Amino acid sequence: MTLSESIFVDTGAWVALADKADTHHLKAASVYPKLLKGHQSLLTSNLVIAEAYIIILNELGHSAATDFLNKVKASPRISKIYSNEETEEEAQNILIKYQDQDFSYTDAVSFAIMHRRKLKKAFCFDRHFLAAGFISIP
Repeated sequence: MTLSESIFVDTGAWVALADKADTHHLKAASVYPKLLKGHQSLLTSNLVIAEAYIIILNELGHSAATDFLNKVKASPRISKIYSNEETEEEAQNILIKYQDQDFSYTDAVSFAIMHRRKLKKAFCFDRHFLAAGFISIP
């Protein structure tokens, strides 16, 4: 991985980092610092942030959920990409193309963002990224 290579961060990775009881917490906690040091930026979306927030809120409470939001906002290495009409149109086309998969709308928007930004890798624990042709980290 080169220094200039950006990585997309999915909901499952954010949740695993926040929740010590999560099945993937130890793996996420060991990978995340390496990603922060080794890449220009980590990209995520407003929809991923919204999805992670509600899961963290339900699992760990308000304080943990707002702490998550504050950490993402404070990090100079994390960029939040906002969904727009063009991205959502591409996402809908992805959902139609992959009708044999159970992608969520957030997944499809993530894939559209990754296509538009020419990203190949995602920090995730979601098999859907592999099904859509991306490389999963870890």
